[in-house]
Amino acid sequence: MDSSESSAGKQRKTAKRPQSEDAGAAEERLKQKKHSALCATLGGEDASVRLLEELVFGAEERLSERLAQQDSSVLLEDDDTHSVGSEDSGSERPAVRSAVWEDEDDELDEEVDMTHRFRRDFKKSEAENKMTKPRLQQRLKEQFQKAMGGTPSWAQVTAKRSQKKAEPETEDEDESEELLRRTGNFIGSSDSLPKGVIKIKKCLNANSECPGGDQLSSVQFHPSAQIVMTAGLDHSVSLFQVDGKSNPKIQTIHLENYPVNKASFSADGEHIVATGMRNKLFYIYDMMEGKVIPVLSVRGLNEQRVSDFQVSPDGKYLLLSGSSGYLHLMTTKTREVIRSMKMNGSVCAAAFTSDSSKIFANSQEGEVFIWDVQSSKCLKKFADDGCIRGTSLALSRDGLYLACGSQSGVVNIYSQKDCLHTLEPRPLKAVMNLVTAATSLCFNSTSEILAIGSRADDEANRLVHLPSFTVFSNFPQFQKKTIFRTRCLDFSPQSGFYTVANNKGHALLFRLLHYTDF
Repeated sequence: MDSSESSAGKQRKTAKRPQSEDAGAAEERLKQKKHSALCATLGGEDASVRLLEELVFGAEERLSERLAQQDSSVLLEDDDTHSVGSEDSGSERPAVRSAVWEDEDDELDEEVDMTHRFRRDFKKSEAENKMTKPRLQQRLKEQFQKAMGGTPSWAQVTAKRSQKKAEPETEDEDESEELLRRTGNFIGSSDSLPKGVIKIKKCLNANSECPGGDQLSSVQFHPSAQIVMTAGLDHSVSLFQVDGKSNPKIQTIHLENYPVNKASFSADGEHIVATGMRNKLFYIYDMMEGKVIPVLSVRGLNEQRVSDFQVSPDGKYLLLSGSSGYLHLMTTKTREVIRSMKMNGSVCAAAFTSDSSKIFANSQEGEVFIWDVQSSKCLKKFADDGCIRGTSLALSRDGLYLACGSQSGVVNIYSQKDCLHTLEPRPLKAVMNLVTAATSLCFNSTSEILAIGSRADDEANRLVHLPSFTVFSNFPQFQKKTIFRTRCLDFSPQSGFYTVANNKGHALLFRLLHYTDF
């Protein structure tokens, strides 16, 4: 019985299992359907989100790709249609569209007026009154390369630069070859000084070891040695060695109660002549023996005061400026006046020619006189163009130029040849860069630079390039005061240095880098 009941219970359990299994499978299928429906819904939301982003932000990349494809297809279609049309019609398509309007002047090269004052300096001859724009551009390029000593590195061709960058191992060789091919300033100087910008360097003051106690009245380089001399109202004359670095002092000569108005080396460089401001007493310092020789009186000199003089290049004469228009020629050997010359008005300045055969002098009334040294005759007299009151005069060593300064600041530059042979010589150039009296003038040894200065205003100092008669634009520097008031100026024998004596007792020293010698 028990066995039969147990077997019957087992049969009932086995009969119920298939029903429970079918219910579980149905539920599982129902869950799968809900899940798939939910995934479809989520997928639709993602697609709608992407569409919304494209509409709001724009799918630029896809849009540009589609447009490019459309343009290319349209262009291909246009080309096909044009080609078909051309084949059908047999006519050629024009390469260039015709202009609506044609101006006859467009074919003509526009010419630039070269007589304008801003373009005068670019002319190579007087016949070049007109110049085309391409030619003027080439002329400006040549002038720039000449001033820079060749084509600068930043103006080189881009292809050449890229080639150098691609081959760094051969860079040194390429630069050395380029250096040998170029003709700019690297070690030595070129034949002529370029205009526009001058290569100049400020050095230590020449008298930095012993500045003047008062304003300087004279500064001059020795004619053969690397020595500079300064003199001033502090009753002293000093000598310094010039090296551009330390400029050591050699000697100082004190003249008791004697403010020096002017001091100058003799032609051979063995003596220094100094004149004062109060009387006709002057001193001669013998540099070889170290003796100061006072000259109390000069035979044949009837003057109460002698303050200005000139030394002849041959060393034979001293030209003493007197009063009432007198010029006295004194021999250095016997120290006596052998000739006297008289001009109209008061003597302003005078200078010997390089061969010591003639004397040029100008008066305060604006007249220039030319005298013969041997005969003391006046060879020529003419009026300085536009000058009302003369202030200074200078002659170039090569006999080419004469410079005359005036109270108005205008400096007229003449040809010495024209002054001797023309009835009324006209200036080659009137330099108008100073607005106060031009009191100091000096040519350098090569006659390529004329230095002009004024003692009436600060920084009134300019360097004029010859023969272009243009002022160097980078001197002096206008950012700060360095020169102050010019009292005297001079160039070294080979133009390597330029010095300016000012009212502060300093002898400023500048190195002219174009010239290699002292």
